[in-house]
This record gives sequence, structure tokens and C-alpha cells, in this order.
Amino acid sequence: MSKKIKSDDIIKYWKMTFQASELKGNHFLDLLDSDNKIIELTYAKDGSWPKLIGHSNSLCACTTRAITNHAPISEYRLRFFPREEFRYPCGHYPIESRRHILHDCVRFNGYWNPRRDSFSHFIMFLVLNPNAFSFFNSVG
Repeated sequence: MSKKIKSDDIIKYWKMTFQASELKGNHFLDLLDSDNKIIELTYAKDGSWPKLIGHSNSLCACTTRAITNHAPISEYRLRFFPREEFRYPCGHYPIESRRHILHDCVRFNGYWNPRRDSFSHFIMFLVLNPNAFSFFNSVG
């Protein structure tokens, strides 16, 4: 069996397991490709994500944190440290959440447009708002 067939089989199994179970959870942000389809996994180095991120390690890390909702924001901290107190500099929301950052927060320019939930638009938002979902924006 070729490496490509083995890799394709592994990815098919992972997709089936991931989509058909609760493993994905409700914290994963689904984004669309240029054909308005949910971005699929790929093992190829020229897959859909790396092309748009480019060679920026910090942008790749920030993108991953935002998509998985494992960013240093109070919504994440609340899940893992429920006894901590949180303050959010925006003042419009008691807890800093991914939804608030993308849709409502006045601290970030280029608000997310929910009608354009493409991966390229998401990357543009992160480039225009380098402190969103970053440790530089972290409040404690």
C-alpha cells in the first residue's frame, strides 16, 4: 500500500471520527475555503491553510489559537480556571470571548463579518488586528 493511500485512509478515518463524535466540541471555528466549503484537512505542504498564512510563525500560532478557542482570553481561562477573577478592558462585556472579539469589540479594527466566514477573510482580520488572540493582548 502506498504512503499516499495510507495517509488518505488516516485522514478519512480522522474526519469521520472528528465529525461524528463530540471530540470536535463547540469551540472549533469552522471556516470556509474559496468555494464556500468547510476547510478540509490536508497533509500536503501546500494545503489551504499554509498558503494563506505564509511564513509567519506568529500568525500561524494566533490562527490556531483562535480556531481552536485556546487563545489567552478570559473565555478560555474560565473553562480551566473557574475560580479566577477576570477583567476585560473593553468594558462592554464581562468576559472576553472569541465571539465578542470577532463581532463586537471596539478594541479591534476590521470587525469580523459573519457573512464572510472564509479563511482568507479570517486571516485578514488577524493581520489587521495582531493583538487579537495573542499573548500581547492577554489580561489577567
